[in-house]
This record gives sequence, C-alpha cells and structure tokens, in this order.
Amino acid sequence: MSHSQPEPLLAVRGLRVHFPVRRGLLAKRQVGTVKAVDGIDFSLAAGETLGLVGESGSGKSTAGLAVLRLLDVTGGDVRFEGRDITALGRTEMRPLRRRMQMVYQDPFSSLNPRMKVADIVGEPLIVHGEAGSRGARRERVAELLDLVGLRPEMGRRYPHEFSGGQRQRIGIARALAVSPALVVCDEPVSALDVSIQAQVVNLFQDLQARLGLAYLFIAHDLAVVRHISDRIAVMYLGKIVELASREQLYRRPRHPYTRALLAAVPIPNPRLEAQRSHQALVGEIPSPLAPPPGCRFSTRCPMATDLCRTEEPPLRDLAVGHRAACHFAED
Repeated sequence: MSHSQPEPLLAVRGLRVHFPVRRGLLAKRQVGTVKAVDGIDFSLAAGETLGLVGESGSGKSTAGLAVLRLLDVTGGDVRFEGRDITALGRTEMRPLRRRMQMVYQDPFSSLNPRMKVADIVGEPLIVHGEAGSRGARRERVAELLDLVGLRPEMGRRYPHEFSGGQRQRIGIARALAVSPALVVCDEPVSALDVSIQAQVVNLFQDLQARLGLAYLFIAHDLAVVRHISDRIAVMYLGKIVELASREQLYRRPRHPYTRALLAAVPIPNPRLEAQRSHQALVGEIPSPLAPPPGCRFSTRCPMATDLCRTEEPPLRDLAVGHRAACHFAED
C-alpha cells in the first residue's frame, strides 16, 4: 500500500519578485526592471529548517518578505498550509498572519524605542485579538520572556537598556507571541557579536524542539547555516543554484558558486587552514537590473564556456534530494 507524502507547510513554485525602475517627470516612464527574485522553487515541512544563503544582492531577503506577503509577488505561487496566498487581499491575509511571523536582522531598529518591552512583546496579542484580560496578557508576556531566556521583570524596561543579543531575544519573543507555525529569520544573528551569535542560534534550535517551529533561515554565513539547517538552498542573482540536505551540500557541493562560498569559510585549525587551497571569486555580483544571459554565474565562474554564456542551466536532480543548476555538475 502506498503512502502519499504529507503536504509541506510552505510550497513556493516559480516565485518572481520584479521591481520597475522609473525615471522622468513624476517617475512615470519605466526604463527597466530589477529581477530581485526570478523564478525559484522550494518547500518547507512543518518543524524543518531551510537555510537560504547567498551574497548581498542575491535576492534571499526579498524572497523571505515575499513568502510572508510583505512584498507584492510578480508571479508564481506561494502555498501556506495548503492554501495559495499569492492572490489574497489584506483582509484575507490577516488571520494567516498569526501563523507566519518574522525575526528581523537588526534588533536595534526593529523594536519601538518608545515602548516598554512588555508592550512590544504583547502587541501581537492585541493586534490578533488574543490578548484576553490585562492579567492574562501580562502572564503570557512573562511566559514568553522566560521562554527566550529573559527575566519577566525586564518587561518594565525600554529597548535601549538591553544589549544587542537581549534585544534579539525580545524580537524572537514578539514573533512567538501568537504561536506561529513558520518563522522567517532574516539574517537574525549577523548584527550581533560573534560571541553572542552561537547563543542565539542555540536558542532558535531549543525553541524549534519545544514548539515544533519551521524556520526559513536567511543568512550569508554558511558556518551559521550549517548548525541550524536541515536543508540549504543557495541563491545567486535571483535564482536558486543548488538545493540539498546539509550533509550533501557540505560533503559534496555540486555548483561552483557553492564551492567558492564554502572555500571562504575559515577552518578553526590554523594548520589545516594554511594547507587548504582557496577558490577566490573574481569580480562583483552583476546587477539584477541587467543579469547576464545564460548562466548568471558565468561572468565569475572559472569553469564557464560558451554554452554557459548562452544557455541557462535548469535546476536539475543530481541525486536524491540534491539539485543544482550547472551544465557541468556530475550526477
């Protein structure tokens, strides 16, 4: 007897987010299009973490915002809990918002400096009609602060009285207030000191184990993503160029861009670090306003041929659960 696979919590198909570039009087004339995200597919199961990595300008943060419908989608489908949300209006999206939340990159600018921490964490409860009585809300806020490793009495303070790591914990508590199933984490540790990053990543993992959360974890640091992700998608100039399990990606990366990113991650052992060869990337990431024809990585790839510069490689299956978009990736 065959068992059908359970439907993923999040399924993204052919997602495109394009921004018109306008000039002239009152900016009415469109002179180009920025293809920030240009046709990507991925899925995310309940309780799973998908790492989305790439350089600045690759489109990973735009993809995260589009999944939450915080940006308008140009094309493609975003299905959340089995429902296509790309065409839903603001009123229809409202009840779904509590099921999908976000932790922002900068804990300094994402918290209102004029609000006390208890009010910041409790605000989603009021917005989504789950506040209950004042006493019940106060109890829930204390529970959330304790969940992220802060003392409940800290709710009486303002954000400026906390360190960067503590502020990010407050942002996490706010995201968890309405019991979401999916949390989009947009570079949540990149603004923190290295000594604090590991603590916050460990907190994310503990919360996932306790609450069954699914994470779309956006980052440019492959070392951070390695610790938290079940699967990893590598983005370059609006496209996913490789998608694999964590073990597959680190053991045998198939795309030359992924190999270059991994080569840039330092090894803690100085002797091994000195012995290994580095594959330096030449040049800058091209503009999404005018991406190169063919493979978008061809302008920086040491393996590029005329085929790469004229024909775009499809994201194809190379092994079970391992896909890459390269003409010369071996099965």
